[in-house]
Amino acid sequence: MKMETTTYYSNGKLLITGEYLVLDGANAFALPTQLGQSLIISEGQNQEVQWTSYDSDGSIWFEDRISFFEIVNYAITDIETVKTTLIRILYQAYLVNPTFIQQNKGYNIQTKLTFAREWGLGTSSTLINNIAQWLKIDAFELLNTSFGGSGYDVACAQYNSPITYRLKNGKPIIQQIVFQPSFTNHIFFVYLNKKQSSKTAITNYKINKNKGLSTNIQNVNQLTEEVIQSSTIAQFSKALVTHESQMSLILETTTVKELLFNDFNGSIKSLGAWGGDFIMVTSTENPTAYFVEKGYTIIFEYDDLILS
Repeated sequence: MKMETTTYYSNGKLLITGEYLVLDGANAFALPTQLGQSLIISEGQNQEVQWTSYDSDGSIWFEDRISFFEIVNYAITDIETVKTTLIRILYQAYLVNPTFIQQNKGYNIQTKLTFAREWGLGTSSTLINNIAQWLKIDAFELLNTSFGGSGYDVACAQYNSPITYRLKNGKPIIQQIVFQPSFTNHIFFVYLNKKQSSKTAITNYKINKNKGLSTNIQNVNQLTEEVIQSSTIAQFSKALVTHESQMSLILETTTVKELLFNDFNGSIKSLGAWGGDFIMVTSTENPTAYFVEKGYTIIFEYDDLILS
């Protein structure tokens, strides 16, 4: 009997508070996005996976064949390519659920993004969660054995509302929360248009994290709560600015506002890893003209990007 075509879908993500410290148990606030990624699976042949990945504009950004033999006999390699990464994920999935290879002829698999791949909204986390859905395995375990990371992005892939996320003894604790402030029309997301390595910030974090780690976590937990509970844009912005200045000290890194937008009348918060992808902006007036003039043309209003 021919296998039916099946589609899985996962949400993209934005980490609003708790960046870096979430790895050490801080309570982070994260928002799933309306944009995400689909995984479409149909029957193939020749004991192989024919894999095609589409970007949001419909262009193919990756295409290759992966044999079942390559998956089952995966060996760690120094050469990191899209293909070797995929094989690693599928191998780790195979260790948990080998039936998908043992009982099938092959697969045609397509992935389709609805956000541009370079935006950093979760190409990897949505893939991990989609594969986990398909093979009925634990997405957080699959993340740990393939990419690593805190897992907040996988939680966003699964939940259709804002969440808080923390790790306790390495296990995720996820709470769906109500976040429906009256001032979302004053919140914007701006793409910085540079995929930047955050290695320096990560290195500085690792060096500095034990200098008052528990205090830093307590402070960020408090700020996460203030951000979520804010009843005015002024309260919300103040908590974001405090969070940004605290992380600036921990990471020994200049804030993005000081670096790029020091004349901006409003608050600016780095999201996720510092130095690239999106920033969150709060402003009493629409700031689009300001950012466009500086060359930043990809700007979302809160309600156009966030799943609520």
